[in-house]
Amino acid sequence: MSTRKKTTTPKPKVPVAKTKVNHHVQLAHVSPLNKIVALVKKPFIFARMRIRDLLARRPHRSFRRTRRRDYARSLKLPGYWALTNYVRKTLWQHKKLFIGLAVVYCVLVLLLNGLASQDTYTELSEALKTAGGNIFNGQVGELSKAAVLLGSGIIGAFNSEPTDVQRVYAAFLALLAWLTTVWLLRGLLAGNKPKLRDGLYSASAPFLSTFLLSLLAVLQLLPIAIASIAYGAASASGLLNTGVEAMLFWCVALLLGSVSLYWMTTTVIALVVVTLPGMYPLQAFKAAGDLVIGRRVRILLRFIWLVFITALLWILIMVPIILFDTWLKSVIPSITWVPIVPVALLLLGSITVVWAAGYVYLLYRKVVDDDTAPA
Repeated sequence: MSTRKKTTTPKPKVPVAKTKVNHHVQLAHVSPLNKIVALVKKPFIFARMRIRDLLARRPHRSFRRTRRRDYARSLKLPGYWALTNYVRKTLWQHKKLFIGLAVVYCVLVLLLNGLASQDTYTELSEALKTAGGNIFNGQVGELSKAAVLLGSGIIGAFNSEPTDVQRVYAAFLALLAWLTTVWLLRGLLAGNKPKLRDGLYSASAPFLSTFLLSLLAVLQLLPIAIASIAYGAASASGLLNTGVEAMLFWCVALLLGSVSLYWMTTTVIALVVVTLPGMYPLQAFKAAGDLVIGRRVRILLRFIWLVFITALLWILIMVPIILFDTWLKSVIPSITWVPIVPVALLLLGSITVVWAAGYVYLLYRKVVDDDTAPA
């Protein structure tokens, strides 16, 4: 019996006719109403995607208690004194750069905005002598008078009312000093040897992005401004003289201040993030939010420590200078025109700007070193 293999012939492929799609005909079927609806939906879809992305990265939900295991993040920061000493060592190690930057900033402020008025300082000092009476007697009284003069100098009582142009100059110079300090420190920590000239010319690339975030920071200070205006109105009306009303007012003022500090913690870190190449303001704010979430209180306490240690240094440096100025001009009355205190205020203010910028940037680097996922 013979077996024959069955041969199967392949079926011929039926060619499929390719039909060209006329996109113009398809678009013609889309009505103008549908186009308008799509345009209206587009921002809502974008907002929904942003919220979905945020919820995927962070476990927090509104009006729900987040368990500690879901938001606890590691953050190994040096202590307050250790961090301050680390910033001091880093800046002092490259003192030529940063002292030169402070001098340049000081000269620019002097040329564009001028020096505090020595005549106003002398008049205020004489007024405290004559009107103080028994308040400023003795050594404690001299210290109190020096503290009052220092506070007046800090709030700008020695200066005339600045014009709008001078305010713009002051903001521009402060941002320039901030950007230059961050640029120099980033290069130094990367192992490079940047020059001050290169920093002054190259650091201003993200100026617009930094300016926009600075405007956001000003808006975030509105709760504190509202509390200040309310305090003035309450003091004038005598509302704070009674216990219950005063307690309620200070509770609300404390809440408003906490809201501003909560927002500002993210914005200050974002001011450093936005200096990275190719970084946009919203991207920087988003990245800064991921960095500080779950760590906000620890970072905020370091910022408060910066304000405290800076104020302490101002008192320790400026009060002896004011006392020396008062003694010297009482011994030699012919040199009352010499602006010792205004020059000291300008120099110390310039150093403070560089110091604060270096402190914030080095704190940011410590936070970035811990690459824990957002919580």
